[in-house]
Amino acid sequence: MTTSIRGICSMATRALLDELAAMYSRLAGVPVSFLPVGGVEAVRRVSAGEPFDVVALASDAIDKLVAAGKVDAAGKVDLARSGVGVAVHASAERPDISTEDALRSAVQGAASIACSTGPSGVALMALFERWGIAGEIRSRLVQAPPGVPVGSLIARGEAALGFQQMSELIGIERIRLIGPLPPEIQIITIFSAAPGIGSAQPAAVRALLDFMISADSAESKRRHGMDPA
Repeated sequence: MTTSIRGICSMATRALLDELAAMYSRLAGVPVSFLPVGGVEAVRRVSAGEPFDVVALASDAIDKLVAAGKVDAAGKVDLARSGVGVAVHASAERPDISTEDALRSAVQGAASIACSTGPSGVALMALFERWGIAGEIRSRLVQAPPGVPVGSLIARGEAALGFQQMSELIGIERIRLIGPLPPEIQIITIFSAAPGIGSAQPAAVRALLDFMISADSAESKRRHGMDPA
C-alpha cells in the first residue's frame, strides 16, 4: 500500500510541483510532497544517497544522476519547458526589452543586474560574453545565492534589473515582471523528473509522473510561466 511519495526539486519548479502534488493527492488519495532546494544542492543530496521517491530537476542534471545510478533512466519524463524572464522593482520605469538590441541597452544602462546560479544564469553570462559587455558590467553583477530568488533581491533594492526563470519571478511582491526574453535569445530549460533508485513504491511513482505529464497538468504549467514539454 502506498503511504506517501517524497520528492526533491529545484526552486524553479517549486510552486508548480506543489500545485501538481496537491492535485494528484486529491485525485489519487496519495500524499505527495516535494522538498525545494537549489539545483546544485539537490544533485548533491541525491548523489550522497539521500532517499527520494522522485527527483525533478533540469534535464541535464537528471541525466547526470542517471549516469551516477541514482535515478531510473527508463522512468525519466520531461515535465515542462521554462524560459527566462526580466524584472525590475515595482516602482521602476519599465525598460524596453522587446528586441535583442533593446535588452542589451537595458542591461548596459542598469545600475545593477541580478541573475541566478542555475543553468539560466550560466547561459545569461554566455550571452553577455557574446554581446561583448561582460567586462563592462562585471562590477554591477549580483549573483543570487543558491535557493535565493532573484526577485527578492529586486524587491529589496539590491538589484535594478533581474533575470531568472519566469516561474520564479511570478508572484513575488514589490517587483514588476516585464516579460520573457526576446524569442531570438530566449534561454529554455527543460525540467524533467525520474524515479529515485531504490524507491519502495515504483508503481505509485510511475502513476504520479504519468499525471504530471498529462493534459490535466498543462494549465498549471502555463499559469506558472512554463509550457508543457
